[in-house]
Amino acid sequence: MDWVALLKSEIEEVYRAADGLMDLVDEDKLDWAPSEGTDWMPTRQLLRHLTDACGWCMENFTEDRWPQIMQGQPEDQPPTTVESVAEAKAELAKDKARALAAVDSAGPEKLANHVIPAPWDPTLRPLGQHLLGMVAHLQTHKAQLFYYLKLQGKPVNTWTLYGLAEPPSA
Repeated sequence: MDWVALLKSEIEEVYRAADGLMDLVDEDKLDWAPSEGTDWMPTRQLLRHLTDACGWCMENFTEDRWPQIMQGQPEDQPPTTVESVAEAKAELAKDKARALAAVDSAGPEKLANHVIPAPWDPTLRPLGQHLLGMVAHLQTHKAQLFYYLKLQGKPVNTWTLYGLAEPPSA
């Protein structure tokens, strides 16, 4: 398996779609969260989490920083909210660069053969599989933003969820 090509392809797709969904967030809705149920992140917190759900985590895997991160040192923790959509988009671009750099830093050999646990799961897996899991983590929260937008009445559909151009009208 070519972990480098797979990861880079998935990174490009998920960040493109997340960036496009961020374009649809209204500044005056940053404090919005679904009214039904409990434990929903406000939009500003969700936007911030999108900016560290993948690349920041990948970097911690490839640089073996999870032990100190899990000890909860404040300087090692990312911020928890954003002040604007522009800030979120800028941070998302930085995180994408971090994700791509983590893949390059690890390289094909380490991605395939360096077997480690995640801090939240002791199962030993290749580094490449953990990094792919971080892409899935971003995909999950991207879908959460999609549903936030849908609940707000925004014109989102499958095309916007995946960051694709609308099909030509017939």
